[in-house]
Amino acid sequence: MTGPGPRRDEAADLAAALGETAAWQAPRVTPLDRRLAVDRDSVERGLASLVLTVIELLRQLMERQALRRVDLGDLTEEQIERVGATLMALEEQMTELREYFGLAPEDLNLDLGPLGPLLPTD
Repeated sequence: MTGPGPRRDEAADLAAALGETAAWQAPRVTPLDRRLAVDRDSVERGLASLVLTVIELLRQLMERQALRRVDLGDLTEEQIERVGATLMALEEQMTELREYFGLAPEDLNLDLGPLGPLLPTD
């Protein structure tokens, strides 16, 4: 790599190669004159929805994994009781958080377009 030398203006070189007769100038970038108006409540609700969606996805995955392990007989009766109690407590906490932020269960299911919804709709 060479040291600092005269800087080439690649955009101007390209414009010249394309036969542009007028000298090319980079667009003028100006800073925002004012801040964007953002509704704090909608931002908070949107962020809560996103975070709770990820937590709900993980909760459902953990629940399926636990059911699979129960079906395979990998867990003792005590472990089954603990897993069941933990999953029920997590579901209750999720319900409380959804209510706190004014979200319905369907608000936590992102639409992935052609792939369908993120969470299964059992």
